[in-house]
Amino acid sequence: MTIYLDGKFVSEDEAKVSVFDHGLLYGDGVFEGIRLYSGKIFRLEQHLNRLFASAKAIMLQIPMTKPALTEACCDTCARNKLSDGYIRLVVTRGVGYLGLNPFKCKNPTVFIIASTIELYPEDVYRKGLNLITAGTIRNSPAAMSPAIKSLNYLNNILAKIEAVNAGTVEALMLNADGYVAECTGDNVFVVRDGKLQTPPISAGSLNGITRGVVMELAAKLGVAVTEPNLTRYDVMTADECFLTGTAAEIVPVATLDGRPIGSGKPGVLTLKLTGEFRKLTRSEGTAIARG
Repeated sequence: MTIYLDGKFVSEDEAKVSVFDHGLLYGDGVFEGIRLYSGKIFRLEQHLNRLFASAKAIMLQIPMTKPALTEACCDTCARNKLSDGYIRLVVTRGVGYLGLNPFKCKNPTVFIIASTIELYPEDVYRKGLNLITAGTIRNSPAAMSPAIKSLNYLNNILAKIEAVNAGTVEALMLNADGYVAECTGDNVFVVRDGKLQTPPISAGSLNGITRGVVMELAAKLGVAVTEPNLTRYDVMTADECFLTGTAAEIVPVATLDGRPIGSGKPGVLTLKLTGEFRKLTRSEGTAIARG
């Protein structure tokens, strides 16, 4: 595997960062997970816009322009001979001293990994995912804005541990007010009376790229989408439920805490949106081939 690291392409064995990098020491940095379909990078511009917005929010100066990052992402995919895959684009604060002061880090680190990914087994997409409700509360938006896609995922990891210990792979996370925020790595949608509902960003959910795509597709299908505060009860009593994320795509949910949601199988609207999503992702994007 070939990795892009600070302007150079290196082998997997050569791709190393310093133990003094603040991304490692303090989780100080931002990232994007991006998908490649049929030789085209899906919604790359949106991902880069979010990356730069996240960096600006934490006063991290990305040492590359958006066109340069676009070229680096395309080149990394091409060098790894990928047609379909997953890109992890990371910008850390860079090497500094022991201590939190970010302004002592002079040169941010940029690296890009392009590989394949399978977040959930294919069986989950056919039968639906079993969720639990995590006891770990989602970080307060007042403490850490969910709009910042940072390297610090410990809050999500604690909830993921609960899910794995409970015999599943994903958990629903509530905020301090008891409203649904998101899952450990994906946004949440429910279907009720033919309409879509998803938690607002203010509840503690990431403004996901795939979340936005699903809302666009729903509008084209004439399906109303609202963003109310949702409770665990609203999820349990929904007609359908599914998760969205760049790596996960659209994942149907079968149960929450052992309770079937709807029929306990992927619902009609979930399957319809999945089909439309797959058509869209195979038809648009930034081509990795260079002329």
